[in-house]
Amino acid sequence: MKKLFIETLGCAMNMRDSEHMIAELNREESYELTHSLGEADLILINTCSVREKPVAKLFSEIGVFAKSKKEGAKIGVCGCTASHLGEEIIKRAPVVDFVLGARNVSKINEVIGKKHAVEISIEFDESAYAFADYRTNPFRSMVNISIGCDKQCTFCIVPATRGDEISIPSELIVQEIHKSVAQGAREVMLLGQNVNNYGRRFSASQESCDFTQLLQKISEIEGLERIRFTSPHPLHMDDRFLEEFASNRKICKQIHIPLQSGSSRVLQEMKRGYTKEWFLNRCAKVRALAPEAVISTDIIVGFPGESDADFEETMDVLEKVRFEQLFSFKYSPRPQTAAAEYSDQIDSEAASLRLARLQARHTEILDEIMDAQAGRVHSVFFDELKDNGRCAGRSDDGKLVFVEGSEELLGTIKRVRITKSSRSALDGVVLEG
Repeated sequence: MKKLFIETLGCAMNMRDSEHMIAELNREESYELTHSLGEADLILINTCSVREKPVAKLFSEIGVFAKSKKEGAKIGVCGCTASHLGEEIIKRAPVVDFVLGARNVSKINEVIGKKHAVEISIEFDESAYAFADYRTNPFRSMVNISIGCDKQCTFCIVPATRGDEISIPSELIVQEIHKSVAQGAREVMLLGQNVNNYGRRFSASQESCDFTQLLQKISEIEGLERIRFTSPHPLHMDDRFLEEFASNRKICKQIHIPLQSGSSRVLQEMKRGYTKEWFLNRCAKVRALAPEAVISTDIIVGFPGESDADFEETMDVLEKVRFEQLFSFKYSPRPQTAAAEYSDQIDSEAASLRLARLQARHTEILDEIMDAQAGRVHSVFFDELKDNGRCAGRSDDGKLVFVEGSEELLGTIKRVRITKSSRSALDGVVLEG
């Protein structure tokens, strides 16, 4: 049996792409995952290009892997950076054996035997391809419901690396979830760049199914206990979708709503398609329909032309919504994006100060939220066994919870009383009955 070392950078979609690559490789030959570079026959780097740092990290990692790999081992660069750099990767690092784009995952067995093969077409359509089955965690599954992105956000490289948005046929999605449930999964995470834009375009069928209808179909699957999804787009958060989110008992009450900026002027420059007022209205609707729901977000500071007043609008949204989780970054100019060419780029030091202020205030909010958790009871799905005699799981609203426990807890949902909180996790005891 050959051995595979795989490093996955970036988002949940990249994690699922890595699972697909592992499954596809095992159609042809048996591979065993290894954490040791030196014993791997195949080394894969599944890359991210949303920000500059992961791209810079890629070439340093290739250098490390080249020095550590055994003789004859192959190195493949996959994912979004592979899509936008393509042959340049091999020119800069000839030790790389092949390059496989984010839209070409199903072709991994074709390229692995071709020295310096490059497959990076963003027009290749995998939406109706039935991937082989592999899941990192047997108790939960990640399922793609669409590929690509039709948005033209001026800061984002994703449309250039993943191509046009195409929805995966609902029957394939339902079949995949049925299969994972039969193998022990009780929770599913639905993945797409804009999940609630599902159904806008199918590649072949004349199917008519939007995201709300898809959620209803999936919730009918027996044995499936929990449904999560990421990420919805604020623009497509109509009342019907939010009412389904709130009323469907299988849908976890955790929702990620990417803000990006609290300034309507900056949002317009970003081509996000909504205003600050619309975003706040949608968050208020979520809280009105499902008061227990947790809202998380993404924020970019220092977007070209962002004034002090624009940044204060972002801080205002933070105060009004009080996000439980915040993914925040300084604006990073990306190739093939409109904003990279804007003349009014923000000074890096000024952007860093804004980011520090945003993150510091969010930390205060998060501490208040987590400190209030002591004594509360959560329904927790346990799916991970730790080395120290503890089990980890997620509450319905997405909080990480640890308890003393063994393998018997894995794959079960238990009521847990919280005894201790930290900024990132909760400790508790399982309640009987």
